[in-house]
Amino acid sequence: MTTVEEQLVTSRAKFLGYIRKRITDPDLAEDILQDSFLKAIRSAPQIKDDEELVRWFYRVLQNAIIDAYRRKAVELNRRINYSADADVAVGPEEQEEICGCMSELIPTLKPEYADVVKAIDIDGEDAEVVSARLGISRNNLKVRSHRARLALRKRLEETCRMCAQHHCLDCSCKK
Repeated sequence: MTTVEEQLVTSRAKFLGYIRKRITDPDLAEDILQDSFLKAIRSAPQIKDDEELVRWFYRVLQNAIIDAYRRKAVELNRRINYSADADVAVGPEEQEEICGCMSELIPTLKPEYADVVKAIDIDGEDAEVVSARLGISRNNLKVRSHRARLALRKRLEETCRMCAQHHCLDCSCKK
């Protein structure tokens, strides 16, 4: 073992305790410590002073902990967005209940908006396929889809105020 490795290994319990105070998952705490050890061994400055090395390693640990929280937040946001998308998805039985006036209003939208709403929301086509067919980027498709839904919502509110507020199910509008 090199002196850096020896110095870090002798303080292992203190380092792990430091991490566990900030991370409740013991397995994740151990993973952070091991990853930090590897990082330190690979790129540790040639520090002769033990105290300076320990201070430097605590900064490495702090950065690793912050990174772990960032990854956790990204994963949480991804799950929230996925569950929100799953909640919005229309099942086969609900598809039949969609307001008849919506089908009549889609053609009144701009043609590029009508195409996107029909393809993605009505026909359930994959976004990659739709963006390729329309010759636009995936990001552009997301923007266009968002704007198309806003335009359709506005039309629904203008035409059938009551059912638009109640998600247009069990519509009582004139067909």
